[in-house]
Amino acid sequence: MEKEPRFEWKQCLVVRSDIKMSCGKSCAQVAHAAVIAYERADAAKRKKWLQEGQKKVVLKVSSERALLELKTLAEYAGIPTGLVQDAGLTEIPPGTVTALGLGPAKSEDLDRITSDLPLF
Repeated sequence: MEKEPRFEWKQCLVVRSDIKMSCGKSCAQVAHAAVIAYERADAAKRKKWLQEGQKKVVLKVSSERALLELKTLAEYAGIPTGLVQDAGLTEIPPGTVTALGLGPAKSEDLDRITSDLPLF
């Protein structure tokens, strides 16, 4: 029997559930968050994450405040973050904070601050 892959590195992508966005809009915001956080990670972390297959987990929070608190916790832990503010060209007002990318970082470090969040 084959062993399940063990991912030591991952990226957590967190989207707000309290604002009305279509599925496509939410997906785009999560993608923006992933790219921004990835670009802020150091080369060694990016390389390890890429080699493992780029695990991503998409989670949700119920407010802007919860998203910003999560960002602060991650930054304090040394985890790269990418906060997304929408341009306001389609569905929501300009400047609306929609999503947050965390990592790539060690899975255990991300779990310390995201383990209580529900999946999106």
